[in-house]
Amino acid sequence: MFTVRKASTDDCMLINKLASVVFPATYHEIISPEQMDFMMDWMYSPENLRKQMEEEGHIYFIAYEESEPCGYVSIQQQGEDLFHLQKIYVLPHFQGAHIGSKLFDYAVKSIKELHPSPCLMELNVNRDNKALHFYERKGMKKLREGDFPIGNGYYMNDYIMGLEIK
Repeated sequence: MFTVRKASTDDCMLINKLASVVFPATYHEIISPEQMDFMMDWMYSPENLRKQMEEEGHIYFIAYEESEPCGYVSIQQQGEDLFHLQKIYVLPHFQGAHIGSKLFDYAVKSIKELHPSPCLMELNVNRDNKALHFYERKGMKKLREGDFPIGNGYYMNDYIMGLEIK
């Protein structure tokens, strides 16, 4: 049975563990190992996950299939009527089982609960990420693109996609 629960700072190690599997599987053909190490620390060290939750307003949710953690999603309010889908990842051996779609829908539902009036949900997705088609199937549209410096001379080369939530 598929379930989702809101994460707390007690889950930082679990999210780090999940990311250590799914992030390299997602990006090994897109970014260098050095950039991957940099981004893993920047986004997924337990200290940085804690900071995201406590100081930056990221809300994480962890998905389970039966009792096994299988993915996660995080959202963040960035403006009065603007939310950002910060992260959505499913472990490789659970991909293809519609868990990503369920997590996406859960994120939208959570935003609607937090913000009942219409708003926009944006997402950054690497321009070479195979998940681009998934987001388009979920109704997201490419709004713009950019090359965003993240430190250490590295960039995120992304499309910014958007979905109007009503």
